[in-house]
Amino acid sequence: MSLTFYLDKGASLGRDAPCLTLDGKSLSYGEVVDLSHAVARALRRAGVRPGDKVGILSANDPTAFACVFGIARAGAVWCPINPRNGAAENRDLLELFDCRALLYQDGFSTLVAEIAPELPWLTTLVRFEDEFEPWLAAASGEPAAEADPPGDVVALVGTGGTTGRPKGVMLTSRNLETMSAITLMSYPFDTRPVYLALAPLTHAAGVLSFPVMACGGEVVVMARPDVGEFLALIERHRVTHTFLPPTLIYLLLGNPALDTTDLTSLRCFWYGAAPMSAARLAEAITRIGPVMAQLFGQSEAPMMISTLAPAEHLRPDGSVAVERLSSAGRPAPLVTVAIMAEGGRLLGPGERGEIVVRGPLVMAGYYKNAAATAAASEHGWHHTGDIGYLDDDGYLYIVDRAKDMVITGGFNVYSAEVEQALMAHDAVRDCAVIGLPDEKWGERVTAVVQLWHDAAVEQGELIAFVKARIGSVKAPKQIEFWPELPRSTVGKVLKADIRATLRK
Repeated sequence: MSLTFYLDKGASLGRDAPCLTLDGKSLSYGEVVDLSHAVARALRRAGVRPGDKVGILSANDPTAFACVFGIARAGAVWCPINPRNGAAENRDLLELFDCRALLYQDGFSTLVAEIAPELPWLTTLVRFEDEFEPWLAAASGEPAAEADPPGDVVALVGTGGTTGRPKGVMLTSRNLETMSAITLMSYPFDTRPVYLALAPLTHAAGVLSFPVMACGGEVVVMARPDVGEFLALIERHRVTHTFLPPTLIYLLLGNPALDTTDLTSLRCFWYGAAPMSAARLAEAITRIGPVMAQLFGQSEAPMMISTLAPAEHLRPDGSVAVERLSSAGRPAPLVTVAIMAEGGRLLGPGERGEIVVRGPLVMAGYYKNAAATAAASEHGWHHTGDIGYLDDDGYLYIVDRAKDMVITGGFNVYSAEVEQALMAHDAVRDCAVIGLPDEKWGERVTAVVQLWHDAAVEQGELIAFVKARIGSVKAPKQIEFWPELPRSTVGKVLKADIRATLRK
């Protein structure tokens, strides 16, 4: 099933309904359908054939996102290129993906001019601002171009280059069908939802648009992150669904307009992409409403390995289920989750090991990387690289990335557990925990803490605070206070950079 299904299904519910909206101006479903046909014809005229790779390099923009469906209609493969990446990383992605065409915004002209000469097979370059309309017009007399991609691969997604050259995740139409079906099965949806996309459409915010569009809903796009405007748009457009990573939710909780904004239209406020402080989540449920909804996934198994719907954040009496807030929910419908020890042995409830996944959500493999594909699918399961456990009720708890576990004094300390304890302190805005070499302990638990701008706290006070919650073995031996934590282009904390800095 092509990605165009979601758009065409929405259009069948009303061609005149708003589909993609920015700054109060909307493209209707009919207009986006027509644009997708025009893009498909122009790509075919440019020599792009089914299975060829086409990149989009753009900030959040309705026209750019509409081109995703034109690429799909031509049977080509959508390659989202992260606009926050530097030139070198995006050059590596375009080379890895074998992109034949690139559609881009004028703001990236300098970057494109820098890398295009090194990519001779990138034969079609189209700038949205002044070249896009003439490019479409030149193909207006061409016959309709509609095809399915060979092998069912509809998207190539970069894993991010924080630990070396990125890998290309091959996502099939079946993967995204499964993700969309789980979304509609697991979270509250009414007819014609209104979805607010602040996070990059190249990542989670983009694929979450597909189930919304299948319901004929409106996608309200924000071109740049601004939590004040985000709140205003929820009230103005009566937004029902949205998604933010935890770092932006923390900023939202600190925004003075939060408590005076009408948020009663919200049905589902997704959070994910990184662990969220249980204390901040409880605050969000109280102040935003009983609409918070967790999702856990990764590029290789998009978005929906496990889910925690709004109702599951609450006990039967309506109080906040604080005991459940540190979980990642239960394995999603259509997905099988297990915990695996080294050697492939599956573990029982409460036992910690690597989280592994099976089902139609899992990628087809890494593009042109058979060795990495084989390693990720060893023993017949997809290996997430996350350490966790399943409790007796089937809730999944993620305790760390495998590479981030600290072994101190012979004990395994999971950095995520220490980070949760630190985040419970009112002065802590964000933090990261790593292990550093130590003559006595082997590794010492080390925390880098970012405080709220008006907060002050001593290292000893924070260490005592953590000890009281999780014990002295897991408490940091060293705390550093930094004004900002280093982050990737998608907002994830770069622990490798922290280690490198502190080891100097």
